[in-house]
Amino acid sequence: MKIVLAFVLALLAPQAFAQAPAQPVLGKIEAHPALWTVHGPKGTAYLFGAIHILPPNMQWHTPQVKAAMKASDVFVFEVPLDAATQTSIANFVRDNGRLPGNETLPSLMNDETRKDYRAALAVSGVSGEQLVTMRPWLAALIIEVGYMTNRHLSADSGVDKQVYAEALATGGKSFRALETPEEQFRLLMADDRALEIKEFDQSLKEILKDKGEIGSMIDAWASGDVKTLGRIMNDGLKSDPKMEKALFEDRNAKWVARISAMLNENHTYFITVGAGHLAGPKGVPAMLRKAGYKVDGP
Repeated sequence: MKIVLAFVLALLAPQAFAQAPAQPVLGKIEAHPALWTVHGPKGTAYLFGAIHILPPNMQWHTPQVKAAMKASDVFVFEVPLDAATQTSIANFVRDNGRLPGNETLPSLMNDETRKDYRAALAVSGVSGEQLVTMRPWLAALIIEVGYMTNRHLSADSGVDKQVYAEALATGGKSFRALETPEEQFRLLMADDRALEIKEFDQSLKEILKDKGEIGSMIDAWASGDVKTLGRIMNDGLKSDPKMEKALFEDRNAKWVARISAMLNENHTYFITVGAGHLAGPKGVPAMLRKAGYKVDGP
């Protein structure tokens, strides 16, 4: 599901629902996620893989992660996390997320898609009335957020938000981003209406046939099993090489260029991005090693 690929969905979540269901009381789960250290000419960067939507009882603050966060003076995320970003997202959704004129979302569907839509609404807890005037790409995201929320996964528990809140509370830290929310949204918006509807239906089908891939991904991340995490992420995109290139390969290459520039500055960076971007031979750590940097880690 795209929800594991785009961090901006975690930022979208508070806008998607007026009131999320109450979280159950759960015992703590100790996680030991992977951490990389990149040594540059002047700077040092810690690379930390994030899961953007997590159970509220996941505890991932290992001694290594705590030490890296304490040592870092610049915190880097996929997109900015400040209040201005929330406003930017709201404006973008307002300008790009609604259907024109008197069009409605159900009127764009054929019988099969309409059947999948009703089933997806049932398992996500999202009201169809909420989505009537939304474009398919935005409706799909909100249904996916709802589905994850119903599975007791929370955007507020996501690693990125927690890292940002802790760095902000510490004081004396500065913040940077690798891309903008608009860049992430554009990746999820099809170029033409027919393709947008097709991707909408595919998204619904992925929810309805979910066999626990999200849980397996969280388990692999929590145990620091980078190899399994990379396999799960890659398996999810094998059927769409174009999407894999746009969502991972191209973005990773851009991020590596930006991280390389940062490493020529006298700073220590704590870089938090989606865990899938750090796994495998096309992940950011592997690409930095290939570029000649010394990278310690898994």
